[in-house]
Amino acid sequence: MPKPAEVTLPSDREVRVTRTFHAPRQRVWDAHTKPELVKQWQGYGGWDMPVCDMDVRVGGHYKWRWRNREDGSAFGFFGTFTEVDSPSRIVHEQYFDPGDMDFAMPVGDPCIVSLELDEQDGVTTLVCNLAFASKEARDGAVSTGMTDGMEHSYGRLDELVMAAA
Repeated sequence: MPKPAEVTLPSDREVRVTRTFHAPRQRVWDAHTKPELVKQWQGYGGWDMPVCDMDVRVGGHYKWRWRNREDGSAFGFFGTFTEVDSPSRIVHEQYFDPGDMDFAMPVGDPCIVSLELDEQDGVTTLVCNLAFASKEARDGAVSTGMTDGMEHSYGRLDELVMAAA
């Protein structure tokens, strides 16, 4: 199994997550860009992803929403794709929709999320950079356990891409 994601803070507004997957880049790309696959790995146990709308092209929009199966609480993200270079790079604006959850993340300015995928000998390295509008926005997002959640989802992604092998 790949080692857990490496999380760094390259500036006072950024979070960078680096993770490897023992799978071809195209398979990891598809898992990030095809809603039927995204719904299988993003999120935690006990949560559904009833909304996963994605128009993956420059200027295309997306909307993701998770719902807790136990209490019905929900939150999500939405935005616009600003760069799409299949299967190596995708960039999107990400707006937070707190729904009825009590998160410390500010709502308003978007986070700019860039995802880069590089494959060497059948191993794909993912670098996800999140650029927030301010240090406070970054710190608020990190305080929610965001990077732990990303690693949990990446563990599920490992299972998905390996099962497709």
